[in-house]
Amino acid sequence: MILDAPQADRAAGVLVGLACGDALGAPYEFGPPLAPEAPVGMVGGGDLGWAPGEWTDDTQMSVVVLEAAETAVRRGVALTDVLDDVARGWVAWSATARDVGIQTSRIIEAVARDGTVTADGLRAAARDLHERTGRSGGNGSLMRTAPVALAHLHDEAAMVTAAREVSELTHVDPDAGDACVLWCAALRRAVLDGVLDVRSGLDLLGAGRRDLWARRLDEAEAREPADFTQNGWVVEALQAAWSAITVAARAAGPDAAPTTPLVTGLEAAVRGGRDADTVAAIAGALIGARWGASAAPAAWLDVVHGWPGLRVAELGERGLALARGEARA
Repeated sequence: MILDAPQADRAAGVLVGLACGDALGAPYEFGPPLAPEAPVGMVGGGDLGWAPGEWTDDTQMSVVVLEAAETAVRRGVALTDVLDDVARGWVAWSATARDVGIQTSRIIEAVARDGTVTADGLRAAARDLHERTGRSGGNGSLMRTAPVALAHLHDEAAMVTAAREVSELTHVDPDAGDACVLWCAALRRAVLDGVLDVRSGLDLLGAGRRDLWARRLDEAEAREPADFTQNGWVVEALQAAWSAITVAARAAGPDAAPTTPLVTGLEAAVRGGRDADTVAAIAGALIGARWGASAAPAAWLDVVHGWPGLRVAELGERGLALARGEARA
């Protein structure tokens, strides 16, 4: 796909923003909300002892989706044709990962025990978990959905299908699939048009779901990130992320420097507390899609890194290549 210079910057910004938000929030994960004036920085630490600027499972799982999308480009097939690669990649990653979400880990462990790892196996395990517990609406599929949008800038209908199929590998709850569709649509609109519009995907949902999600977005815009106390749930994770972006948009006037929305938005997401890294990762992808990789502070670009041995600039470059329909050799 041909992208002009601003679009290319915004495409690179998707994964840069995701990773920066994830790394910024990592040391604050599981913590309480912070006061508006509380400092937030790329300091590392936290319960899991992250290095300064190190991203967590949010970005790590996204990298596996990115790698599969790159494979699809090389083969000339759709991302949905290589979901076995995603399944195998997540299982291999989980063997040494420092942190795996509870819901995702149960599903991966069930498939790994069977010995044959496939996308169908993951889906079956996800359905079984949902049927046994009635709970599969965690935020773990939303946090990793950004590469799906980059792989489908040229084809909205295929993006919707892929967003749901990748989500359903581990999260079969309709809220999770809806959230991934909404966020991918917003990412696509931001990259192509430079517009922040999370409602652009409402018409891509089932007719019975649109009003529900419109009300949820209204609520997000009227409240603060810390008000969403159950942000491990995909709905409140999306609401908290959109709330943080709204906070940043209000704080950044028309003459603000490009770095202002990214820094302000991610700090607002982190100060919301609890699943701070995931909310900031979700928000960061969309803020990066709107303001571009060039909005990331140089100090962040110098330090943000993570599994499997990547620096954030390289992650952004690979996201841009994917958006253009290119891939590494």
